[in-house]
Amino acid sequence: MKMKRGLLFDCDGVLGDTEPYGHLVAFNQMWKKLGVPWEWSKEGYGVKLKIAGGKERMASLFRDADFLAHVTVPEGEEERKSLIARWHKEKTDLYEQIISSGVVPTRPGIRRISKEALQAGWKLAVASTSAPKSVEAMLQHAVGEMASEFTVVCGDVVKAKKPAPDIYNLALEQMGLAAHDCVAIEDSRNGVLAAYGAGIPVVVTVSEYTVEEDFREADLVVDSLGDPGGPTARVLANPSGAELDKYVTLETLATVVEHSTARKSPA
Repeated sequence: MKMKRGLLFDCDGVLGDTEPYGHLVAFNQMWKKLGVPWEWSKEGYGVKLKIAGGKERMASLFRDADFLAHVTVPEGEEERKSLIARWHKEKTDLYEQIISSGVVPTRPGIRRISKEALQAGWKLAVASTSAPKSVEAMLQHAVGEMASEFTVVCGDVVKAKKPAPDIYNLALEQMGLAAHDCVAIEDSRNGVLAAYGAGIPVVVTVSEYTVEEDFREADLVVDSLGDPGGPTARVLANPSGAELDKYVTLETLATVVEHSTARKSPA
């Protein structure tokens, strides 16, 4: 019987360049629309990306002296939660509009590798701690009608967000697959730790905000998956020894899975 394989994608920074061209823009549009005298710079937002989850990033502002010097926030915990929820809903609506406009670039190779995987009988999923509407909008933008073939696990459905492995454990459960039969595509250290913690081999496609991060647990690190006739994949680290020419193929990912299984097996 043919072995079932699984390919799991993170969303932001993996399916598309959503952080600088989508989320950051939507946050700043939201602040302006709601009359909040605040704006994240590109660099400042990059620092906040170390915190998983948009709500959590906004909540961290309540401990930010610069923010508190410009914005008056409620004292009570429930009032603060309510304010965060309002901000987050407005920001998510704006983000969806940005994605629908088509201005956010998709990452090279995502549509191609998804099509190859489906044709080979692999199961596909997105495992992200971003809001469901945001993830679904980006997935549709990135892969089109293939989006209906994906298991989508996202948002606040788990107790702990990345770098905890919870979101990947839930995705594996819903896919009905073992971790060692899958490979995850991530772009950040938090994501790598989450997939690695769930026992899933990891390929990293670095993004603008994560290129300098530590990916020592990853099996393969490239600047993108690459596409024929488009950007090629440049290898940054390759503990798996997987061979690739100009772009990451399904065969590359299968080699990563096999290498990871061998590496973790007792001698």
